[in-house]
Amino acid sequence: MARKASIRTKKSPIPTLIGAGITEQWYFKHLKTLKDYRVKIRPRFFGTETANGMTKRIEEVLRNDGFAICVFDADVSTWNEMELKKWNALRRKYKDNPSVMLCDSLPSIEYWFLLHYKNTNRYFGTSQAVIDDLKNFIPQYDKTEKFLQQEKWVDEMVDEGRQEEACDRAKAFGTDGESYTNVYKVIDELNNIKNE
Repeated sequence: MARKASIRTKKSPIPTLIGAGITEQWYFKHLKTLKDYRVKIRPRFFGTETANGMTKRIEEVLRNDGFAICVFDADVSTWNEMELKKWNALRRKYKDNPSVMLCDSLPSIEYWFLLHYKNTNRYFGTSQAVIDDLKNFIPQYDKTEKFLQQEKWVDEMVDEGRQEEACDRAKAFGTDGESYTNVYKVIDELNNIKNE
């Protein structure tokens, strides 16, 4: 009598988030808790503000056969020619690597937050301009540890279907406008992994 072969579906590897700073770190840490996402968030993978720093962290994840999701602001590349060249080289290097997902926002991740409340892709000259607009919806918003570590601001942002609206808006705008964000790709990926 033949044995039945046990068939196990292989789950996707748990991604490691790499981010530009504490804003991304706290945002995704809160999302992990609120949405029960399967993702690795380690402080040492945040604070990589340069293309070289991001590359170093990506390579560390890849050496361990991991999946790297990189979230960073694209505004520095708009005023620093050398950094723009490095970011473009990083994009080319990992463009076809299925173990790396690059998710940038122009001018900053606060634009992604703003899409939870407002349907806009107008030009924001600086990340501070986005923050000023965001404060119409999150008046206490502040890029400090004291504010960011509070879960409430993320909880309110994803409440009432706002996260889905932000994803839809970001997808509709694409990357051709004055402002854009690819953070929706992270959300889509984490939702897919969660539903496996």
